[in-house]
Amino acid sequence: MKLRIGIPKGSLFESTRRLFKNAGYTIKLPERSYVPDIDDPEMEGLVIRAQEMGRYVENNILDIGITGLDWVLEQNSKVAEVARLRYGKVGFRGVKWVVAVPVDSPIRDLSGLQGKKVATELVGFTTRYLKAHKIDAVVEYSWGATEAKPPLLADAIVEVTETGASLEANNLRIVETILESETVVIANKTALRDKWKKTKIENIVMLLKAALLADEKVGLKMNVPRGQLDTVIGILPSLHTPTISGLSDSEWVAIEVIIDEQVVRDIIPSLRRAGAQGIVEYPLNKVIL
Repeated sequence: MKLRIGIPKGSLFESTRRLFKNAGYTIKLPERSYVPDIDDPEMEGLVIRAQEMGRYVENNILDIGITGLDWVLEQNSKVAEVARLRYGKVGFRGVKWVVAVPVDSPIRDLSGLQGKKVATELVGFTTRYLKAHKIDAVVEYSWGATEAKPPLLADAIVEVTETGASLEANNLRIVETILESETVVIANKTALRDKWKKTKIENIVMLLKAALLADEKVGLKMNVPRGQLDTVIGILPSLHTPTISGLSDSEWVAIEVIIDEQVVRDIIPSLRRAGAQGIVEYPLNKVIL
């Protein structure tokens, strides 16, 4: 048996490939091919646009796929959401779809879109969202350069952003956020009723989550005099109680912890001053809680 998996084409491909690598799966994409080589004989894949992933998973062409929550909602796909994985083409932030207008526009809130023209790539979701808020607007598909549309070609846009910097650079201001999105693993509902495929999917998701968690953390180990043990432990944050092991010299112990990478630079000097020696920081591939 094989599990058919959809890998997102474009900006998400490289970060997805790296995530799978950290999870233990090597994905190689031959030049000019959309069929990746995966070093797991139980998996076969297809590289397709994230915008189309939901449709192919829903129609049972793929068992699972990795895409953005925004595109699942845009297509209104009838699929099962298996997991949310907070990563993207830049980092570990999610993205937002926002209504934006020129800085000097009289539109101040969503109601100001009544009777106006809105340009976006997210036509289906935007249309349903405005209708749910009883706003009648013309929503047109934008083929690109959406931020350049107002005010000549559209009164407002609905655009995706991570920081809002690009909108600001184009003299646009955000009126409202209509959707917050992140990367999701979706599955065909029929596949989830198959015991073998369901277990395989759960295994993959577990390892992907473990790889994501590990990317934010590091391992830290050190030797500490027994007399300074309480002081050092008081400095160390950790996932659980630190691992403490005896050494051949009974006056010393070894400590090992897993901590947030951002914390390390702040606490290593304090650990050294507290008496810790032989401090070693090392990267992690997977952390499973």
